[in-house]
This record gives sequence, C-alpha cells and structure tokens, in this order.
Amino acid sequence: MAIHISCSSTITPSFTHFSSTPPFQSPCLFSPTTIRSLNFSLNRTNRISLVPKASSTATVSPEVIDSLADVSIFTASGDSVMFNDLWDQSQGIAVVALLRHFGCPCCWELASTLKESKARFESAGVKLIAIGIGEPKKARILAERLPFPLDSLYADPERKAYNLLGLYYGIGRTFFNPASAKVLSKSRFESLKEAVKNYTIEATPDDRASVLQQGGMFVFKGKELLYAWKDEGTGDHAPLDDIFNICSNAAAA
Repeated sequence: MAIHISCSSTITPSFTHFSSTPPFQSPCLFSPTTIRSLNFSLNRTNRISLVPKASSTATVSPEVIDSLADVSIFTASGDSVMFNDLWDQSQGIAVVALLRHFGCPCCWELASTLKESKARFESAGVKLIAIGIGEPKKARILAERLPFPLDSLYADPERKAYNLLGLYYGIGRTFFNPASAKVLSKSRFESLKEAVKNYTIEATPDDRASVLQQGGMFVFKGKELLYAWKDEGTGDHAPLDDIFNICSNAAAA
C-alpha cells in the first residue's frame, strides 16, 4: 500500500524541532522539497514508483560474514578498528545495529532506544554495538547531544559494512517505502519527539549521498550470524524484544 504524503507549505531541510504534527508532514521529512535540498533529482519514474515489499529477515552468506573481518571502521573518538574486534569472536554474543546516517532523526530515535536497552542486554551477557554513517566527528555530535555512550558508538563513513551486508540504498527506500509508515504510530512519534530534543542537522554526513542508505540489525554469537534484519525503509527498525529473545536463547544454548 502506498503512502500518500503531502505538505501544505514550502519547508526547509531543518529538523531542529518537531511539533505535534507527524514528521511526514510538518516538517515533511520525505517530501520532494527535502530531496531537492540534498541535491538529488527525481525523474518521472522515480516519482511514480514505490519500492516493492521485500523480506525484512535477510539472508547473508557465510562468505560475506567472513569478509566482515577485513572491514575497518572508526570509533567515535576517531581511532581505526576492525569490525571483528568489536566483540569476542569465540562465543561472545553481540547485537550490531547499523543505524542510518548520524543526521537522521530516526537514527537518533533508534540510538535512544538502544541506550535505554543497553543495561538489559548487558545483564544477559550481550554486547550492544551501534554503527552509524558519517565521520567520527558526526558520531560525537550524536553522542554528546542525545546523549549516547561513546564506547558503544562507531562510524562507517564509507558504508563498507553496509555495502558488504547488502543493506538497502536509494531514493525509493529512503523517502517512499510503505514500511516507513510505522513511524506515524503514536508511540513511535512520541519516542521520536523525545529523541530529537537536542537534535542538530550538523550531524548529517559531509557526503550527502549517504543519506539514502538504510540500516539493519544483526545478532552474532562469536563468528556465527544468528539473525539478520534489513530496514525496508526509513524508521523500519527491528523489534528489540525479538532481538533480546534471540540473544537469551543463544546464551542458554
């Protein structure tokens, strides 16, 4: 089912505050005005086509998982770190949340939810890891203003892990996917408003093409991938209760 989006007035690409109106409308996060402001163009095909519904539970080949060991990203402090050094590769259980870019309000919402859930996961012996798109300085903006623990936050400015894991990318996925409708629910909107109280668009990556990248969530036990989720559209986050149950079962096995 398509989402019909309309804006009654011209807006600027600023998300410094949210009113009681849903974020698709005022300000309209997914409008053609927003797309133009990010220097993207829409042809006629882009305007009328919606990305079809795909499976949210992703299939990732063992070869891809092995290749992740060669991916280098950055700590929020700016130090280079290898992907497979983020958690214990023997039997350690880790939830790796690949956020959208650090300037996305939905990224701030997910980061806020992860922060609130961190103690719960850690009490079950699970390491919670958040990776976002942008330079380390952009990660620090989110960490300072949300706030979010620096030792759990990483930056992948070149989207190496995202590309390797085949996470979705493009205008259709970012602005027009029906899966994004869940952001309009009352509980999600209230969560979004709370998360962006100290939001700034300055956290947006310098590489504006990065804003078209979607995220995902993955559960590992050592080198074994237990669960994979690809966000179908902006705000289409994996259900954390399901993630926690998977981690608990893995710990008990």
